[in-house]
Amino acid sequence: MVKQSDRAPLLDWEEIPPPDPNRAPPVPLAPPREEGAPGEKSSLSGGRTPTGPATCTVRNGNGNCTAVTCSPTAVAGCRDGSPARAELSGLVWHHPEPGKNVLFPGLGVRDQWEEKDQIVAVFVVTFDTRSGNMVEWCLPHDINLDGVEFKSMASGSHRITSDFIYFRKGGYFGLACFANMPVESELERGARMKSVGILSPSYTLLYRYMHFLENQVRHQLQCPGQYSPLEAFYEDKKAVFPPTGNGLVTACPTWSVTSINRCMHPEMKITHPAGCMSQFIQFFGEQIMVLWKFALLRKRLLIFSPPPIGVVCYRVYCCCCLANVSLPGIGAAVPELRPFFYINVADIAALETELSYVACTTEKIFEEKKELYDVYIDNQNVKTHRSHLQQLLRLNAADKEKYRKLSEQRQMLLYSQEVNGDCTSNEEDLFILFFMELNNRIFQTLSEVAGSADPTLTAEHVRAMGLDPQGDRSFLVELLEMYSIDVTLVIDNLCCP
Repeated sequence: MVKQSDRAPLLDWEEIPPPDPNRAPPVPLAPPREEGAPGEKSSLSGGRTPTGPATCTVRNGNGNCTAVTCSPTAVAGCRDGSPARAELSGLVWHHPEPGKNVLFPGLGVRDQWEEKDQIVAVFVVTFDTRSGNMVEWCLPHDINLDGVEFKSMASGSHRITSDFIYFRKGGYFGLACFANMPVESELERGARMKSVGILSPSYTLLYRYMHFLENQVRHQLQCPGQYSPLEAFYEDKKAVFPPTGNGLVTACPTWSVTSINRCMHPEMKITHPAGCMSQFIQFFGEQIMVLWKFALLRKRLLIFSPPPIGVVCYRVYCCCCLANVSLPGIGAAVPELRPFFYINVADIAALETELSYVACTTEKIFEEKKELYDVYIDNQNVKTHRSHLQQLLRLNAADKEKYRKLSEQRQMLLYSQEVNGDCTSNEEDLFILFFMELNNRIFQTLSEVAGSADPTLTAEHVRAMGLDPQGDRSFLVELLEMYSIDVTLVIDNLCCP
């Protein structure tokens, strides 16, 4: 018997319950900036030309940075457990109840407009033995889904029974669930393969519908052509944009990161019991410190893996989390580290214009297209063909010490959870906060040096940032150039590393 919604008939789907108000909200991440945000001077802008016995000098070109703004989806809350909370669900702010403390006062008309759901399309993709991958059905009928038939059914999926895939389609993000069912049919060559997916302006809330999509793809395999639950779902959850909207989120409220006080970060719910970031760091081990440097330098990272690709999509998200900074103005003038999630050969043209991204693929041919990426990750093997980045692949003493501290904090958290029953924090929060504070410390130090009477970065400064004066020299040179930080780097060269 099909369950019915109180708002729409034949709606067989399940929403994740709202967060427990008694539980501390997630640890914040710095919200990604929006393109075209109003300009604001960076605290790192220089203006002086370094002089003296510099081994390496990196100068700031103009010193101007744009303001940090919110991402299309973000969750705000205070680490002290305060019930005050505001949520931006892809399109709009949901304000706290009247009488509660408001974290972000003074928001305009746009952010007061409310729409809880933001599904812009729902679709079914099938594999046809004659035509290949094709969109079998969709709502709305006139939406452009070119390429979705390949994004929602990864290359090589015929070897597995089920998977899920995050992807990008233009200005939207998608989630599709795939299933492969054996059938006694010569026309279908013994196997029926379908994917059921959705598109939304934001990826961080797509997890809400994972269970529904998994059920629906099984339903489509067993009862092809029965779309009533999908039609009801779309009518119930379809996005209703503001009167001036064109179907895309082009702007959102702006604020200073300091006013948030580390009370915001986008979260991506996952199916791993131990958590997305925990699995990510356990998988890569100490190599996580190498990925952290490339992420902070806004390099183009491509992760290869054979199907299933769902867990690898989480690694894309985790790589992006490594580069969060909550200091105002930092990173606003550099390319945004954008999650592309799953890509295939149809995305090559789009990737050619990207300055910074993280993506994953099941197609080995990408390894040969070196002009499309800076860093290639195959299993736990991280490599780069860029000669100036080769040194960043080597772990140094400072990297190992940072990883040791991270592992130690994780063990302390697990002990606290087991012995004291502490449920107010989790591994996701710990890992995200660890790297954000690491990044903040680096840029805070660089900001202070750049603004001092003697803008010289010494070995003592480098150690204070948690870096190795010799082993991280190449990383620092790249960092200063990428973020246009006007300091003089003075570190003695040794004949032997």
